[in-house]
Amino acid sequence: MKLQRKNMLRASALGALVVSGALVLTACGSDDNTKTADGTTKASAPAAGDVKCDDAKGKLLASGSSAQKNAVDLWVKNYMAACSGVEVNYKSSSSGEGIVAFNQGTVGFAGSDSALKPEAVEESKKVCTGGQGVNLPMVGGPIALGFNVSGVDKLNLDATTIANIFNDKIKKWDDEAIKKLNPGVTLPSTPIQHFHRSEDSGTTENLGKYLKATAGDAWPYEAAKKWPAPGGLGASGSAGVATQVKAVDGAIGYFELSYASAQGIKTVDLNTGAAAPVKASSETASKAIAAAKVAGTGSDLALKLDYTTKAEGAYPIVLVTYEIVCDKGNKAETLPTVKSFLNYTASDAGQKVLSENGYAPIPAEINAKVREVIKSLS
Repeated sequence: MKLQRKNMLRASALGALVVSGALVLTACGSDDNTKTADGTTKASAPAAGDVKCDDAKGKLLASGSSAQKNAVDLWVKNYMAACSGVEVNYKSSSSGEGIVAFNQGTVGFAGSDSALKPEAVEESKKVCTGGQGVNLPMVGGPIALGFNVSGVDKLNLDATTIANIFNDKIKKWDDEAIKKLNPGVTLPSTPIQHFHRSEDSGTTENLGKYLKATAGDAWPYEAAKKWPAPGGLGASGSAGVATQVKAVDGAIGYFELSYASAQGIKTVDLNTGAAAPVKASSETASKAIAAAKVAGTGSDLALKLDYTTKAEGAYPIVLVTYEIVCDKGNKAETLPTVKSFLNYTASDAGQKVLSENGYAPIPAEINAKVREVIKSLS
């Protein structure tokens, strides 16, 4: 499968990379998705008793965030191995598409890298009889800035420079602003090709929140799921952006760290104002996410993240992926499987899968609340 991907990339024209990248990563499944940041493969099979099948049965459909795809692939593999006769099918698309599917009642739960907006909560009441959609934080992790610049193995950037790159203001890799942040590094005059998500994306929205909070006038756009800035090239899903960056000299793009690890893509170290630039890793993301506060009420556990932190070793370009479920009014035929599956993902064993594969576990105090909400779903 890896050889197949390599041959496809060599043979593909640039215009076909978006499609081929998504197909290759999907076809290869979890073989490449068990890579950690150092390129090693981690075993993630749960111990006996970690998965409680309870009354789970039949087929459970879910869809949404591609940010959590690699984690969900592993969770589904482990869960289905333990629960005979149960099928969980997660369609990795985008946060926006997942929310639409949830509010149309076609999936048991959706994944979204941004909490439900008030209008989406109101719409969810049509399918959650007597209840509404709530946000359960389940997956944390860094949004890595992957780059491919010949001869450059290490790259430091700050928020303003990142904003000017993605806002089409900085156009070559030897720009003075980049050189200033990378003394001693020989930077080529290669044109910068920046890639972004082509569809509505919670990953885009979270990067936008970081830039809006930290880059000042260099990023004049409001955070949104739709890419707001001029220039650049769009690609479908995190897989598509990562494939483009991997293939194009002079490229930079944003995606979850697991995609960089799987394809051996170098990532930017972030100058946050701390004593040293911070690498994107599950550990540094965990330090940033640990400061999150619950902003939701009742069963809704939407979080407020601090994108401006300058704490040592904290990487602030992070996202939290929520599993969106009905607090009440879930479909009777899928509710037992929803609860059983999410109980596993929120368990110690399920969260351990995250830290082993480039994601960041949800802080224990918040995760304890997630487990209580899952128990109460009806």
